[in-house]
Amino acid sequence: MAKIEEIVNPQLVEDKNLIKIAEKILNNERLSFEDGIKLFETNDILTLGKLADYVNRKKNGRLVYFVVNRHINLTNLCVGNCKFCAFRREKGDPDAYELTIDQVLQKIEEFKGVSEIHIVSGLHPDWNYDYYVQLLKAIKESFPHIHVQAFTAEEIDHLSRISGKPIETVLSELIEAGLDSIPGGGAEIFNESLRKELCPHKLSSERYLKIHETAHKFGLKSNASILYGHVETYADRVNHLLKLRELQDKTGGFQAFMAFAYHPENTRLGGKFTTGFDDIKMLSVARLILDNFQHIRAFWIMLGEKLAQVSLHFGVNDLDGTVVEESITRSAGAKTDSFMPKERLIKLIREAGKIPVERDTVYNVIKIYEEQLWNN
Repeated sequence: MAKIEEIVNPQLVEDKNLIKIAEKILNNERLSFEDGIKLFETNDILTLGKLADYVNRKKNGRLVYFVVNRHINLTNLCVGNCKFCAFRREKGDPDAYELTIDQVLQKIEEFKGVSEIHIVSGLHPDWNYDYYVQLLKAIKESFPHIHVQAFTAEEIDHLSRISGKPIETVLSELIEAGLDSIPGGGAEIFNESLRKELCPHKLSSERYLKIHETAHKFGLKSNASILYGHVETYADRVNHLLKLRELQDKTGGFQAFMAFAYHPENTRLGGKFTTGFDDIKMLSVARLILDNFQHIRAFWIMLGEKLAQVSLHFGVNDLDGTVVEESITRSAGAKTDSFMPKERLIKLIREAGKIPVERDTVYNVIKIYEEQLWNN
């Protein structure tokens, strides 16, 4: 029978509330809302990390994944008006932009060797539904081998509204045009009163979950996310995670969870950046609550590469990818580069004592980089 000492030394645990949670983890018992609150409230970050690392090692061993991908943000023009967004622009703004389909194809052509194109954007006030369909067709015609992960649930909801078509029809037609999976953005926080305050024009949490559930029924894999560190409470975070866990129980269609740290610069909401302590805590708690998610992903663009590397011992098993070009987070004050070479990702993973695994979007293994691994 498994013993608590397999995870932590009880005598060294500062927060004794974590011992009972560790026992539940050992016995494969699902954590409750109350457990989640205790995890977020603890300052015993090392014990929390040991719990998250234990669960991650049981699921993924020492493997840490990454993808060679390229982000493309089609436009920063947007009909929405989210208080936490620094990316949005209006027509006539000097730095507003909108890409043509030919420009998108040129961006893909410029960066060779990617296995994934990741497309998320503002909700353009004038583009019609046909633009998005033709965009997917053009990408697939020119680059048939590339996986296209595109359009958050918010964007798909927008396409449904401007086309007058139900979500099922929109997804069916996008899939036929070349859509391969959908990203997890747009979840923000699943507290409706906060959503009405922060992003009154954005789809509801219920609608977000329904779109992902429908995508899963069509065979599309998707990711899930949270935006944290603004005005939400720990209870909001736990409820958010539990709703994702509930849908995953139902469909099994989520691949990875990403925690997006709020960046306040140039936003109407303002506020402060999250701390490294809170970032690590968010990822660790997600690993423990989301017991039916295989992968917890650290988005190094938001965390910075050093903290993202440390997170590999706090429940994280995926560093996302090369990215190449990302504008949304950088508009709000991210200080990281927008591109990380594959060799750098491999180095970060190896130095953490983990095994780098290059993957495709749906976690098929492309290559395992086992050589020069540290012995520990």
